[in-house]
Amino acid sequence: MKIQEADAKTLLLAQGLPVPPWEVARTVADTRAAADRFFAAGNEMVVIKAQVLVGGRGKAGGVKLARSAAEAEAVAGAILGMSIKGITVRKVLVAPAADIVREFYLSAVLDRSARRILLMASAEGGVEIEQVAVDHPEAIVTLHADPALGLMDWQARALAFRLGLGAHLRQAVGIAKGVVRTMLANDADLVEINPLAIVRERAADGSTVERLAALDAKVTIDDSALARHPELEAMRDLDEEDPTDLEARAAGISFIKLDGTIGCMVNGAGLAMTTMDLVKRAGGEPANFLDIGGGARADKVAAATRLILADPNVRAILVNIFGGITRGDEVARGLIEARSVQERSVPMVVRIVGTNAEEAQRLLRAANFQTAVSLDEAARKAVAAAGSAGAAA
Repeated sequence: MKIQEADAKTLLLAQGLPVPPWEVARTVADTRAAADRFFAAGNEMVVIKAQVLVGGRGKAGGVKLARSAAEAEAVAGAILGMSIKGITVRKVLVAPAADIVREFYLSAVLDRSARRILLMASAEGGVEIEQVAVDHPEAIVTLHADPALGLMDWQARALAFRLGLGAHLRQAVGIAKGVVRTMLANDADLVEINPLAIVRERAADGSTVERLAALDAKVTIDDSALARHPELEAMRDLDEEDPTDLEARAAGISFIKLDGTIGCMVNGAGLAMTTMDLVKRAGGEPANFLDIGGGARADKVAAATRLILADPNVRAILVNIFGGITRGDEVARGLIEARSVQERSVPMVVRIVGTNAEEAQRLLRAANFQTAVSLDEAARKAVAAAGSAGAAA
């Protein structure tokens, strides 16, 4: 689950990281009011940032500076409602503009192969790390942190010195350790600060000081861990989620859209992966990963069919059910119900084995469904049906 920048900053702040103040506004009037408060606090300029879950906001015109409350209002009027990579901006973040001396990149990601937390850092911040990896791979510093022990002090110090942050050593160590704490505390897959910046500020005595600050934040949460973090579920931005994904989650169906033409409905993740492999071996391309889970009843099967047919690229559907907990006759009834109300006609090949498979076959034959005995046969028939549908179109 991706969360918006403002929510990501909240998680960083909870772990003691230095995050400048901000406010979130949904209207131009709220933006002006927020800017007024920052100007009243002595700030000379504010930044207005579109809150969307995609990169490239600055290049798209979604990040602007304003030197007055009136200008902030005008900027918000231009940003709110604009489209960035197909996503409509519905809110903005308002914050004091930082006097940046130098920018860095810092992130923690889950390295599944190493079973460790991987820290990545670079002295070239404020730009996409993928581009840095291509142009200057030597500029990226990496190290692993133990998931039980966290990031050790000596590791954090080594990271700071390699980035050239010796003059800010104590703060850099605290930030690096805080990023790992944020990841562990929230079961995150990614915690990213870009940029982590040295900023110039005016102290209470009028002198100028430099310190590190997290000016932007990105956090993604492991969906499987959300049961442990109900407060994080509330941060989900439903406005930016695909309606199909929302329907799948509500129905308790694991669904991932792909680029092929053959919709797959399977019970069990391993069987779903095998089904997709055999579709490819038969010369087709799967349009989705879909696991209806164990014990799926007719209404869940009907919901799964609707999810698959929501993709206009689907030309055929392959149903592969192994009836253990799941009853084959319940799946058959769900398929019959779904076909009776579906808005477009798509050929369907069904293979059901296991519990009540004979009753399922009887129901499917009576409803004129195309069936198969083996998975290889089912895959071949689905690929052929998709080809015929494509030729007819």
